[in-house]
Amino acid sequence: MPRVVLGLGSNKSYNSLSPLELLQSACRALCGVMQDALFSSVYRSKAMYVTDQDDFYNMAVTGRYDGSPDELLAACQHIEAVHGRDRRKEFRNGPRPLDIDIELFGDERMHSARLTLPHERLCEREFVLRPMLEILPFCADVKREDLERYAAALASLEAQGVELLLGRNEFTEAVYGRNIG
Repeated sequence: MPRVVLGLGSNKSYNSLSPLELLQSACRALCGVMQDALFSSVYRSKAMYVTDQDDFYNMAVTGRYDGSPDELLAACQHIEAVHGRDRRKEFRNGPRPLDIDIELFGDERMHSARLTLPHERLCEREFVLRPMLEILPFCADVKREDLERYAAALASLEAQGVELLLGRNEFTEAVYGRNIG
């Protein structure tokens, strides 16, 4: 089963849930989709591309997935919809209650109308690289050269207004109801 990395973000409440609560709920749902899910800290990030909107709450999730990239995409889009995402009422890079991007899917490389792997903007986004690099070292199957490549990409970026909001232990406690130590 390949290791996948997902990038999650939220900057809009839905159904009386705050962006942080939406991330927690989405992670609970992802535990039913992925095996051995591991969550990063949550970071507050300035919006990119369309900057006239509230800050985002961003994080990364890694785990194993037993299915195709398209099946994972469908599962992620279902979780987004359950949490208030309606692409028909949005504009690109605008506010949204939940966004789940597939950043990595094992060593898979693909480009289709629906999905590009690895994510085409992965290495330009501090709000993805920072949480991803926080959790990947805990995964025994991650290649050192991959970690070094992503760390170099992160180091090459100018500051993007990303700050730690909630540590991974506290976030994991809220999702699982236990501390990971």
